[in-house]
Amino acid sequence: MPEFLHNHQFLYYTLILVLSLLITLQAIPSILHVARTRHLYDDLGHFRKQHDHGIPRLGGVAIFVSFIITLLLFCITGKQLPLNYLLTACVILFAMGVKDDLSGVNPSTKFFTQFVVAAILVIPGDIRLTSMYGVLGVYTLPYAASAIFTILTIMMVVNAFNLIDGIDGLAGTTGVIVNSAFATLFIYVHQYELASVCLAMVGALLGFLRYNFTPAKIFMGDTGSLLIGLVSIVMAIEFIEVNSPANYNAELPHIYSVPALAIAILIGPIFDTFRIFSIRILKRVSPFHADRNHVHHRILRLGFNHMQTTLILASVNMISIALALLFSGFGSTVMITVIGIASLLFNWVITFCVRCKEREQISMRYFFF
Repeated sequence: MPEFLHNHQFLYYTLILVLSLLITLQAIPSILHVARTRHLYDDLGHFRKQHDHGIPRLGGVAIFVSFIITLLLFCITGKQLPLNYLLTACVILFAMGVKDDLSGVNPSTKFFTQFVVAAILVIPGDIRLTSMYGVLGVYTLPYAASAIFTILTIMMVVNAFNLIDGIDGLAGTTGVIVNSAFATLFIYVHQYELASVCLAMVGALLGFLRYNFTPAKIFMGDTGSLLIGLVSIVMAIEFIEVNSPANYNAELPHIYSVPALAIAILIGPIFDTFRIFSIRILKRVSPFHADRNHVHHRILRLGFNHMQTTLILASVNMISIALALLFSGFGSTVMITVIGIASLLFNWVITFCVRCKEREQISMRYFFF
């Protein structure tokens, strides 16, 4: 970072947050006007929809515009993050997301586009996980294994954010928590350019949430959720890589158990995706078969509204991050195991509560069947 920016970090980060926030706040009313004029509303006939009136789903356009403009104005290209490849990936994903929100996209086309985006980031952009850092006893990954694993990871997290975008405020709030956490950690380890990318996304999402919290006036659509997922997983990969043993610098602060911490930060979308895919596969249906069995749907069945459900899941996410930071000294393998068990226990408690509510009585046997 240039010396001027280094001496004025608070102002620099404040400008990024404020600009991205203001762009989104100014863009959404115009998008709402166009959507209402052209009758560009959400699909009310879909069985997973939680609303009974037409709501535009083009909020992702405002998030994209705000994020890109702020990035181009304030963020500095460095060796750590090849910004040109990130912007290229964002533009491609944005184009597909807009088409999907307006007229729909074939699932095979959607996955192929996500693969292309991930491949651009991994191969020419060289944004990839180079090591498992001792998780399950695996350390350095050969290039081919590293590239394939990273591409699959990017595609998985991008879709995971898309899957949690089912109720007002959840995907946006999760994106704020995830990118705020990464921004804080990047500042701690003196990765200021990476922190600025995260803060550009945080500001854009805060502006969007002004219109997305119940009662929602606009949805982010696939355009927004896919973009949040892409930026979040790229920041997670960069966070893991800058703290790897290969980049160790005794003069800079160092964070331990970074793979576990990255998973803890992304635990909401990651756990829900693994859970829902596992259940669908066990039922011998396509893992991409839509249903209303996501964690947020199940919490709604307990009688909570959208805002309460979002706050519950946001609180669980922040607790997960705090615990991962507190017990980082135990190592990634142990911490990932603990995070996984804690997530399963949380889901088990929800299952118990849903069974008690639906059967109108409380019984310990509902923990098991």
